[in-house]
Amino acid sequence: MRNMTIALIAHDAKKELMVQFCIAYCGILSRYNLCATGTTGKLVSEATGLTIQKYMSGSQGGGQQIGAKISCNEIDVLLFFRDPITAKDSENADMDLLRRCDVHNVPVATNIATGEALIMALERGDLDWREIGNPTI
Repeated sequence: MRNMTIALIAHDAKKELMVQFCIAYCGILSRYNLCATGTTGKLVSEATGLTIQKYMSGSQGGGQQIGAKISCNEIDVLLFFRDPITAKDSENADMDLLRRCDVHNVPVATNIATGEALIMALERGDLDWREIGNPTI
């Protein structure tokens, strides 16, 4: 049984929030495999000391790399702190990433409130079903 993997992505306006979130929940996050888009991973790793597998930055395709991992059932939770206010060139790619999460039943948090809900669910063991395989519903 593999250890669960959490992916971290944050739009530019939400990177500092992701860093603060990961500092606050470092103890819980340290129990899991972590991966992230390049800049987000670098900032979080430097602030927390967490080991994070870093992909390319979002603008260079890091989100698509994480999307491919989701499609291969290699990501169990996605924390994707989005900036809903500022228009982005990556809007279609972002929607594709969220669509992949829906298709593969990957819990996703797009803001700090849902991020905290998912982290607390992990802490309680409520998402352990992901470790034994994705059940057919």
